[in-house]
Amino acid sequence: MPDFSSRMDRAKPSAIMAVAEKAKALKAAGKDIISFSIGVPNFLPGDHVYAAARDALSHDSGQYGSNRGAPALIEAFLKHIAEIGLTGYTAKNVATGIGAKHVIYNLCEALLDEGDTIAFPTPYWTSYVDIAEILNAKIDLLPCPASQHYKMSPAQLDAALAKKPRVFLFNNPSNPTGMVYSKDEISALADVIAKYPDTWIITDDIYNRMIFDGNGYHNFVHARPELKDRVIFIDSLSKTYGMPGWRVGFMAGPESVANAVTTMNSNHITNLPEITTAAAIAALSGPQDVPNAKVREFQEKRDLVMAVLDAVPGVVCPKPEGAFYVFPDISAYYGKSHEGKVIQNDIEFCSALLESKGVACVPGSAFGEPNAMRISYTCPTPQLAPGMERIKAFFAEMQ
Repeated sequence: MPDFSSRMDRAKPSAIMAVAEKAKALKAAGKDIISFSIGVPNFLPGDHVYAAARDALSHDSGQYGSNRGAPALIEAFLKHIAEIGLTGYTAKNVATGIGAKHVIYNLCEALLDEGDTIAFPTPYWTSYVDIAEILNAKIDLLPCPASQHYKMSPAQLDAALAKKPRVFLFNNPSNPTGMVYSKDEISALADVIAKYPDTWIITDDIYNRMIFDGNGYHNFVHARPELKDRVIFIDSLSKTYGMPGWRVGFMAGPESVANAVTTMNSNHITNLPEITTAAAIAALSGPQDVPNAKVREFQEKRDLVMAVLDAVPGVVCPKPEGAFYVFPDISAYYGKSHEGKVIQNDIEFCSALLESKGVACVPGSAFGEPNAMRISYTCPTPQLAPGMERIKAFFAEMQ
């Protein structure tokens, strides 16, 4: 058999999906499983989204669409981002993709040559490393542990950008931590970015509508409008609208970058499907009652999860202000045993938790932080409190 390309040696399956598949297998085998693993919102969009898809299906043209994205979809997206203060963009500044992950992959293909450096904070979303490694880029990690609330300092960013990476990738609100940068924090980071004009900035901010406690969303271009010529904003329907399987992602940024992503689309996907496009337009332009209600629900779920974790001795968990994750530092329990087995690290902890209590969480090492684990609290509400009680019991049983 002929050999695979060398890049396949660097490609890895998703660590998150591996946990989710193991939980599914145990459930199929009859075990009582509560999954806090995969980051799916676990709600469906409003009826108007399905009505738009059905209508589009009945009038399907069967033709190719735009590599950039349908004009009506781009117009709906521009109005959508204007609501969060990202104004002054036109259709020439926008491109679409098969989900935000695809857009980020296209951007990295367009902006990074082999051996170029991409920098981003740790903890990070798992795909950042996966994509960079497939492209054979160098990775500069900026450690941001629980002791600094999983947030990057201006000094850290300054030191990283002084090394002139080709790309700096930023995620706010954060997956896996749920942390949200304040207006002042974003402004301080933007001041640093302004000093280093040779680095592209990607802001992967797909949770920008899922922010709690009355806080707002802030972007570097809000603080420094002149950064618009190299800041690329990423958004998606997946989390806000409960549409992860519909696979619709967007970017807004410099015209040259949007053109590059459009060119990549012409070679990768050609266009988004017509029915998906109609559903996406309806989601962005139609009633927002479902996503607004879910933000309130997720804030309540966050409070329930935090109440349990705050009561566990030794666990350190900065309070998340967005998305639907908590990321507790559990390292105080390493070296202790459960049911006679010594737990040495996050992987052994999550494995024992799944086997003993039937609760699936993702080890923090998947996100570059082996002292923690990620809890995604989007499960059906009746499962949340029992699942957290199982976690609490697991901690209590460790010696």
